[in-house]
Amino acid sequence: MTSRGQSETQKLKQNLGEQLDRLVAQLSDLEECKEDLDEDEYEETKKETVEQLKEFKETLEKFAAGNVTLVDEISSMQLAIQAAISEAFKTPEVIRLFAKKQPGQLRQRLSEMQRDLKTGHLSQAAYTQQAVEILTALKKLGEQLKPQEAEFLAENTNAALSLFEKVSENMGTGDKLLKVAGSQVEDAQK
Repeated sequence: MTSRGQSETQKLKQNLGEQLDRLVAQLSDLEECKEDLDEDEYEETKKETVEQLKEFKETLEKFAAGNVTLVDEISSMQLAIQAAISEAFKTPEVIRLFAKKQPGQLRQRLSEMQRDLKTGHLSQAAYTQQAVEILTALKKLGEQLKPQEAEFLAENTNAALSLFEKVSENMGTGDKLLKVAGSQVEDAQK
């Protein structure tokens, strides 16, 4: 009987992860198809996705309030949602890897981007934006940055990422984090 609660908790975490993946994929698809959509259609679809993220956040709040064993996993997802909504992170793939706590895959993505930059398949601007996002995510996951990575991050961090960094450093788990994520959702809808 004791394993039953653990398996249910694991299933719940899996379902929440799949929901987050779906919403992040929806954001990614929307960004990829942006050129194919007229501006009103793009804004409406983005607004609907933000609304779904808000509803997902509210569900996470309910779980966080009632089940302490899920707080760490839920807090990680909430930070990822906050980043998506506040547009600190523009790359859905980075949001997904951050939410799933996958620093190895983030480092691999950074290496692939460095290769693409050298071969001309990625512009310097796109590289800088995504590299800053990846390095910020790695830092938030407790990974040690190389000196040149820390310097690159310091030189290229934008205001949205600085705010995300400041908020996530000052926040723990629980009520404060939920309030900030909630306010980010409300600000994004205005």
